[in-house]
Amino acid sequence: MTTTTKESLTSQDSVGSSDNLSDIRTSNQIEHSLDELEQLLAAEADYDVPALGYELPAGFKLSVVIPVYNEEGTIRQILSRVLAQPLPMEIIIVDDHSTDMTRDVLRQLEGHPQLKIIYKPQNEGKGAALRTGFEHATGDIVAVQDADLEYDPRDIIPLLKPIVENETDVVYGSRYLAKGAKNSSLVHRLGNGALTAASNFLTGMKLTDMETCYKVFRRDVIQDFDITQNRFGFEPEVTAKLARGGYRVTELPIGYDARDFDEGKKIGIRDGINALWCIARYGWAD
Repeated sequence: MTTTTKESLTSQDSVGSSDNLSDIRTSNQIEHSLDELEQLLAAEADYDVPALGYELPAGFKLSVVIPVYNEEGTIRQILSRVLAQPLPMEIIIVDDHSTDMTRDVLRQLEGHPQLKIIYKPQNEGKGAALRTGFEHATGDIVAVQDADLEYDPRDIIPLLKPIVENETDVVYGSRYLAKGAKNSSLVHRLGNGALTAASNFLTGMKLTDMETCYKVFRRDVIQDFDITQNRFGFEPEVTAKLARGGYRVTELPIGYDARDFDEGKKIGIRDGINALWCIARYGWAD
């Protein structure tokens, strides 16, 4: 009887010790991820974050959805920049089954209190990753952020303002208004212009940059309809559905520092053709 009790106590002590070690490891991992992202931002001496400049409602939270595929070289830096913004937020990272070291980087950041990291079992595309991210969003407003460094998270701050002040339901950040698109090739500008013009013709909207990454929504808006496109057809699909739903859509200027295909850019001619098909499909839908 005594032996059994001792064995039982020993077993319980072992479980308790194991739980304590697990808690310590988790705590150390969280501290490590916080330190790593803060050090990255500190190394960017010229990355000054502006003040918010307007009031947020009590209890406000922003959900930033970041689809990720093979971005091991930029994912830490973009996360440090997003986290530096003066906003209460959650960041939902959806890894679209990366085949480089991206997942290893993300595992090192697990436990960060503002990060939700989702690992998809197979690669499906940007639209599918965004669909997953939107399903997990709990903020008042949802913003899309790419995992590379083409888009500067400081531009999110002015994009939120018209929605916070109930002047609009959705804001698109246009690369072709005041700030312009740095390093953007003529081919890409012409392609984006043609796709935007075709979308405008069928939706009745007057956008200058339908293909922009920076799309910011009231959460109830983006969760109001289903996204069916798995790849870059997300852009024309969501634009057509916003127009058909009668939502208020506003454009504001943003900066843009384009990268080339040898730097990891993933959209190509095939995606342009698919975008045209999606414009026709969803633009003419009843």
